[in-house]
Amino acid sequence: MIASYIRDVPDFPKPGIVFKDITPLLQSAEGLREAIDGLAEIASGLSFDVICGIESRGFIFGTALARQLDVGFIPIRKPGKLPWKTASESYELEYGSDTIEIHVDAAPDGQRVLLVDDLLATGGTMQAAWKLVEKIGGTPVACVCVIELAFLAGRERLGAAPVHSLIQY
Repeated sequence: MIASYIRDVPDFPKPGIVFKDITPLLQSAEGLREAIDGLAEIASGLSFDVICGIESRGFIFGTALARQLDVGFIPIRKPGKLPWKTASESYELEYGSDTIEIHVDAAPDGQRVLLVDDLLATGGTMQAAWKLVEKIGGTPVACVCVIELAFLAGRERLGAAPVHSLIQY
């Protein structure tokens, strides 16, 4: 069971937050396989051309999933990390604000994009990623993640966007 590999880290990154640490999941071949297989099962019911992973843990699950499903991968990164022309989107986190970027030519001609991350909390990062894909002309189709912190209502922030998660807290 995937949840057995998730470690709670109290007061990280600041007091009052209980961080869901996926490191034990990544360290376990069985746990990682279970997570990727679970994401692949969800994704197999969706229609998309490419997977887009959000820095940094979305890269781990997104690239493994892209490889398993034989599709390409698009990175969404922190500012200044991508070498080509970029589009950016700023957003609010549960404990601050941030900005993410994508190459402007990453999803040409309305390419259908599946957004992948390790965790959905308040939905700010995923919402920004969705807007970013739209901004460059791609068509986001759904959001998938390993963990969803349902008590933070991130799913509601994404409106009508289909959201799928393996485990919810």
